[in-house]
Amino acid sequence: MKKRSGLLTVLAVLAVTLVLGSSIGTAWAYFTTYVETEGGYTVRLEEETTIEEEFFAWMKRVVITVEEGTQPVYVRARAFGGDAYPLSYWYEAVDAAGQKSEYPLPSEDSRWIPGADGFYYYRDYLFYDKDNADAGRTESLLVRIENAPEGAAPDFDVVVVYETLPVKYKEDGTAYRADEINWEEEAKLSVDQAEGGTE
Repeated sequence: MKKRSGLLTVLAVLAVTLVLGSSIGTAWAYFTTYVETEGGYTVRLEEETTIEEEFFAWMKRVVITVEEGTQPVYVRARAFGGDAYPLSYWYEAVDAAGQKSEYPLPSEDSRWIPGADGFYYYRDYLFYDKDNADAGRTESLLVRIENAPEGAAPDFDVVVVYETLPVKYKEDGTAYRADEINWEEEAKLSVDQAEGGTE
């Protein structure tokens, strides 16, 4: 009988514990449950850029700027025009007296670097700095229309395409140059991360 009463005592204690445990309510749920979710929520730092274009003497001047609140970005640009009039790329230098002169690219004196893919990469990344406007602005990239007929008005467009990517850093904390990264791969990574989630 002693064995049976001991077993009954244990069962009674368990029953009381279960009844009391169920009355504790949702307080224990905070400590004992978790939730798994699928999908993603896109979090982006802003990349607000603008392009300024000016056409003069069969040449288009292009300047790209970043807006306030923009994260640091790389820039690359390329122009497209008609087959009859090939395009050449130049940069603009301004001397101490404010006189502007044009020089053909590539050049060690310019921040625009030609890439093998036809794009011109801006050597420095752009970032907004209220105390230094030049930090958020490219130097002028000039696109010259070659073989243009004299005295004729242009009857075609020169379309300038530019792209930006967030700055990528090396292990030592220094930033890569725009022409040192794989733009196609980085753009794909950005799209994949923005889509997020799992299947």
